[in-house]
Amino acid sequence: MRVVIADDQRVVREGLATIVGTLDGVEVVGLAADGEEAASMVDELGPDVVLMDLRMPVMDGVDATVAIRARHPGTHVVVLTTYADDESVMAAMSAGASGYLTKDATRDDIRRALEAAAAGQAVLDGAVRATLVRAAAAGTSRAAPTGRPLPDGLTDREGEVLALIAQGLSNSEIASRLFVAEATVKTHINRIFAKTSSRDRAQAAVYAHEHGLVGGHTAPRR
Repeated sequence: MRVVIADDQRVVREGLATIVGTLDGVEVVGLAADGEEAASMVDELGPDVVLMDLRMPVMDGVDATVAIRARHPGTHVVVLTTYADDESVMAAMSAGASGYLTKDATRDDIRRALEAAAAGQAVLDGAVRATLVRAAAAGTSRAAPTGRPLPDGLTDREGEVLALIAQGLSNSEIASRLFVAEATVKTHINRIFAKTSSRDRAQAAVYAHEHGLVGGHTAPRR
């Protein structure tokens, strides 16, 4: 896995490079001091993952994430920042970040987030999950009345799958919850991505929260 690290504080990015560089199978290929430099490095180096700070000069982490994901959809972004406020979290996830960690994350947390991002999955720390839960609660209060069609042509089953994605369940866990084959779940997810214009599970989760689809569209366990 090839990784670019972006942080405006030299001691932080060099410290992260030391930590990330000790992970098995991971190579740090670039260090960027701002979002614009990070985006340029992705153009030049084509890394698998960018470990991205949010508050940086010239171009912040959110704008850099948008640029990187638009030009290089195969490169994933994991945010690593001091901030876990609602605005920062939702902005980063809406921009296309595949993971969001705060800077008290451990070496193992960073490793898991990088590996998950490279596999197209999302990893969120506890504070960020709490933010999304609050967003879900707000979204549920705005949700359409029962019986009204779901947005963007989503079927009821796709709505159930999307809600479970937003809760952080894996494909196998969703299959178990809904009593269907894992291949069926993958088919539903592909259709959900197409209908919601989501590039990955993280963006699909943000879509679910923004449209009030979390809570009320999940099948109970039997």
